[in-house]
Amino acid sequence: MPTTSSALLSPRQRVQRALDHQQPDRLPVDFLAVNEIWDRLIAHLQPDVSTVGPSEYFEPAREALLRQLEVDCRLLAYDMFCNPPEAVRHPGGQVEWWQVHSRSTPNRMWREKLPGDEYYEVFGRHTRVSHNATGAYEELASAPLGAAETLSDLQAHPWPEPDWWDFSPIPGIIAQWDSHQEYHLRFRIGSVFEVAWQLRGLQAFLMDMATEPDIPKYIMARLTDVYVELTRRVLEAARGRLDMVYFYDDVATQNNLMISKDMWAEFIRPCHARLIEVARAHGVKVMYHSDGAMRALLPELIDLGVDVLNPVQADAAGMDPAGLKTDFGAQLAFHGGIDIIKTLPRGTVEDVRAEVVARRQVLGAGGGYVMASSHHIQSDTPLENILAMYDLGLRAYEA
Repeated sequence: MPTTSSALLSPRQRVQRALDHQQPDRLPVDFLAVNEIWDRLIAHLQPDVSTVGPSEYFEPAREALLRQLEVDCRLLAYDMFCNPPEAVRHPGGQVEWWQVHSRSTPNRMWREKLPGDEYYEVFGRHTRVSHNATGAYEELASAPLGAAETLSDLQAHPWPEPDWWDFSPIPGIIAQWDSHQEYHLRFRIGSVFEVAWQLRGLQAFLMDMATEPDIPKYIMARLTDVYVELTRRVLEAARGRLDMVYFYDDVATQNNLMISKDMWAEFIRPCHARLIEVARAHGVKVMYHSDGAMRALLPELIDLGVDVLNPVQADAAGMDPAGLKTDFGAQLAFHGGIDIIKTLPRGTVEDVRAEVVARRQVLGAGGGYVMASSHHIQSDTPLENILAMYDLGLRAYEA
């Protein structure tokens, strides 16, 4: 039964109850958006930053916005805490923490910025900034491992070392959040399949999976080695205060999987199993992200130990929320679900409100759902639709 008074539950308790498949006092919510949306909402709402206080690790105005929208979740990420040595940086590169176009949270994000609006991140992915009518985004500029032919070539890549990370600030960051309210906290680790093919090039990587399997297996193993150790260190640094580990790998299109289930089982599952194992060893839940038509893999993810599926892209084949709740709702909780392709950017305020209510009634029945957008809210989205999505009046289960 839902709790009768929202005052009885902290944001952390609210999310925990939902993820434990119990209906909380009201619908828990999260917030994901591109930089332009953060900036427009802050300019429009003028959230009070006076109670947030300064931080080296997150932007006070964005934290104040989350508080004003009464968002229940907060995020720590691996790229908040890394600082690669100068010996592995590129000539002319400058460390940039804040003016990063893919920085879609309040947190800082390490990038090495080069002339011409090009960037490298810690694993060596190379991107450049492109612009459209409403904002900017990063796209791949090159494939740093595209010319590799042997394992020796792969070994020569400047793979990061776990000691490049310093997680000692984590207790202080958590204490700063907890001084206001106890939020549900998750740690975002990176991706295995996505980072691997972005280093190698998608076409070459997929061909390698069929013809040179040692190459993709080596790349993904090197990534996984780092992720596992970082996750272990973060969970130890947090001293039991982190609630969930979150990782992502887009392995589906709108209509089907990108690769066969057999290939997924051979190449990707072992890496994911290692990440999940370290989270389980510390007693935290696991959330997995993949866009697209993921239904065929859901039994496998459940078997691996995934607790929460993000982002519930309802317009993809087989991803109807009612069917997902019926078939998998006893084992999986859901995070996301509010459409960023049609409803939020193209719908009316009433369309948005109706979708929030529908998701709450279906995915949130009996718990098991955290409401959020189905990916980062994009720069062409009207502010009135975003504010409708976060209307407190829609969060009551009886509304």
